[in-house]
Amino acid sequence: MNSYQGQFGTFTITEEDRWSVKIYRSGLVLAAISFLCSSLLVFMQPTNLKVITPLFFLFALGLGISLATIHIYLKPLHQTLQVFWLIGTITGLIFCLKFPEPLAEFVYHTPLSLLGIGFIFAALTGIYFKEAFCFNRLETKILTLLVPSLLLGHLLGLLPPDVEKVLLGLWSVLFGIFALGKTFQAIPPDIGDKSVFEYLKQKQTVNNWL
Repeated sequence: MNSYQGQFGTFTITEEDRWSVKIYRSGLVLAAISFLCSSLLVFMQPTNLKVITPLFFLFALGLGISLATIHIYLKPLHQTLQVFWLIGTITGLIFCLKFPEPLAEFVYHTPLSLLGIGFIFAALTGIYFKEAFCFNRLETKILTLLVPSLLLGHLLGLLPPDVEKVLLGLWSVLFGIFALGKTFQAIPPDIGDKSVFEYLKQKQTVNNWL
């Protein structure tokens, strides 16, 4: 274990902390690979999108793992992203059970479906924003703007199909760069200042007593 000086005192990083970061990054890699494969199918086999359905749930699994192990100082924000993930995942499952066409095809031709399944991408955008804010990563800054622009543009019918494909391709590439880059990043920064977590926990305990 290594000791570090935090904003509210010293703290140690344990092997468990390191494993949580490794699991977080593994979830991102799984989500990114699933998303990239799905995007490739859109470009290469647009008439056969059935395979995207299981890929979506692999993406959801990876993202769920990351959201379970990510270190975010603000607990309400962390919980909100997890709720968004749950809404999007359940909505996707309902669409699969209720409608016969492939999930990707249904969502594409029914833009209003993004009001449900789109929550999972809102959760992903939350991770992009966190990474952009904490680590000043260029690709996550772009993704934080790109993802809602693409989804809202499709929902409102503002984007031509060719533009949507370009944005989808860019999303896939930048997501891959982001996930790959995380695997080479030092682990302690992803853990954060544990003294802040402890301070917020103690503050919450005091507030609950008052």
